[in-house]
Amino acid sequence: MLMRDKPRRARHITSRHLRLLVLSLTTLIAISLLSRLPAWSLLELRSFDYLSTVDDPRPPQGGPVIVAIDEPSLADINAQWPWPRSLHAELISQLRAAGARAIGLDIIMAEPSNPDNDAAIAKAVGADIVLAGDETLIETPQASQLIRATPLPQLIEAGAVTGIASIDLSGDGIFRRIPGYEDGFAAMLAKTSGATHASVPAGQLIQSLGPARSYPTVSYYQALDPENLLPPDYFKDRIVLVGLSLQNAPEIDKRGVDAFATPYTVHTGKLVSGVEIQATIYDNIRDGLSIAEARLPTVAACILLAVLLAAATVWRSTGWLTIVTSAAALLAFAAVSFAGIRLAHVFVSPLGPTVAYISVVFGQAAFDYAEERRNKRQIIRAFAQYISPDLVKRLSNDPSQLKLGGERRTLSVLFSDVRGFTTIAETLKDDPEQLTGLINRLLTPLSDVVMDHGGTIDKYMGDCIMAFWNAPLDDPDHALHAVRASLAMQAAISRLNSQLEREAAIFGRKPHVLKMGVGINTGECIVGNMGSTRRFDYSCLGDSVNLASRLEGASKNYGVALLLGEETARLVTETYIVVELDRIIVKGRTLPSPVFTVVHKADAEALAAHQAFIETKYAGTLAPSDPVFDTLAADIPELAAYYAIVRDALTEGGE
Repeated sequence: MLMRDKPRRARHITSRHLRLLVLSLTTLIAISLLSRLPAWSLLELRSFDYLSTVDDPRPPQGGPVIVAIDEPSLADINAQWPWPRSLHAELISQLRAAGARAIGLDIIMAEPSNPDNDAAIAKAVGADIVLAGDETLIETPQASQLIRATPLPQLIEAGAVTGIASIDLSGDGIFRRIPGYEDGFAAMLAKTSGATHASVPAGQLIQSLGPARSYPTVSYYQALDPENLLPPDYFKDRIVLVGLSLQNAPEIDKRGVDAFATPYTVHTGKLVSGVEIQATIYDNIRDGLSIAEARLPTVAACILLAVLLAAATVWRSTGWLTIVTSAAALLAFAAVSFAGIRLAHVFVSPLGPTVAYISVVFGQAAFDYAEERRNKRQIIRAFAQYISPDLVKRLSNDPSQLKLGGERRTLSVLFSDVRGFTTIAETLKDDPEQLTGLINRLLTPLSDVVMDHGGTIDKYMGDCIMAFWNAPLDDPDHALHAVRASLAMQAAISRLNSQLEREAAIFGRKPHVLKMGVGINTGECIVGNMGSTRRFDYSCLGDSVNLASRLEGASKNYGVALLLGEETARLVTETYIVVELDRIIVKGRTLPSPVFTVVHKADAEALAAHQAFIETKYAGTLAPSDPVFDTLAADIPELAAYYAIVRDALTEGGE
């Protein structure tokens, strides 16, 4: 690559990196604004739902046992709900007798019922009993009123403990947080049971411990007769929670009695009973399982790190490797967030880093794609006039095959010129339209031939065409394609002459007969964009180019339409019959260069005779009267004019 192209490349890199910097800053600002929206918070919580349950955690050993007021119990007891409180008193007695350490009744007993039943439950409760209370916020246009429903006073006087069983749901209706009550139902149950970690992490995210019915559960009627209906010591030294729990968990779209959506609902679509939720809260408080949300500085640092990582990913370029790296990065964000939940009990949402990373990477990829499309259009515009559409397509699909600015390459260079066109132009000087039309009719088929054979048209010089092969795309058979193109150009000239003859006969005028000479040489050249900063052409230059031009001019001196350089002849000798004509000294060179042409038909004996003729010519012993001139002209008719020119030159030299 030439030195002058380096500043342009440096400017391109700087521009790309500046655009990447702006994109990164814009992403940071956009995420900062988006994170203030309620919908963003809900998306973060939804990611928590998946991550906190992906490994399917289950209740720890020795946790609560659920006594479910379920369908079998309703059928067995055969009493209208709510059941008589004397029945709950009987349950408490049975559970105590079975060795329960603490009992929580997730049943509201705020209103008096039958006096005998109330007296029975008051007699049964004690300091090991937690009774559910409720707290409700009533909002009206005039005021907001907080109403707390607590158990009957006589129950509290009897030693029972009140625990508020109310829970808070997120904006999407899912239970995720430890209730903010110091006297919450599960908190008071943990305190009553003597749990060592009984502090209430109010507001922290709860660790769900399985879908519905994950806790050990027995029916209410079984607990009324544990000796006969349950395994021995089933309740011994256990925490027991009593409450409504349907045996078949209701679907999420069907409201159940005291049933709520939890993070596991995203997997199962099932609601979880309130009593199981209280059991989950209890285990979170007792074992310290709840999960704190990362603070703003930590979240901001993670997002900034994701942006920097994304910028590093696309710093040089974007491609298939970017997709692989991006997939690995997104998995890493989720893995780090999961590890934070499990190892540190801290939730760092992967949403912010994920969105930041994707925004930067795919934003830059979009810019690069647009840049690539723009480059393709530029390549198409730049080369569509000079090379075939197939080559243009290959270049646009793989611009790396095009090295702008100049490079050394071995090219096959072709020059073609119409002989005597100056005379034709002189006769048509008063009819410029006809002259222009003739030039266009001449250059169009010749240009089509060049491009059809994979050549690149360098320039037009009046009626002359300069073209080359093996640039901008590699062409291993460039010499062969150049020679084939030259022969096809001669055929195109013949067809045009036939058309001109027919037209001249119609208009009763003398036809313009076109004859063309072609020179082809193969050698090392400099090829690339050449010119000024405002206007340049894709061209080639070098000594090999000059020789090709000289060969075209010299072709008429040998009576042939095509003259080849030595390297071109060597490369096509297996395909065409190539014969040597002379050795010439080109301007700028000191050593003579052999020149060749192509003949279509000649037997081995005639070719051997021709080579002997050339050796005799070089030795200077060839005489005009030698019968070999006539013999060779008869054996190789295509070179008859050449032999006549050599004989005339010898005759003139003799005189």
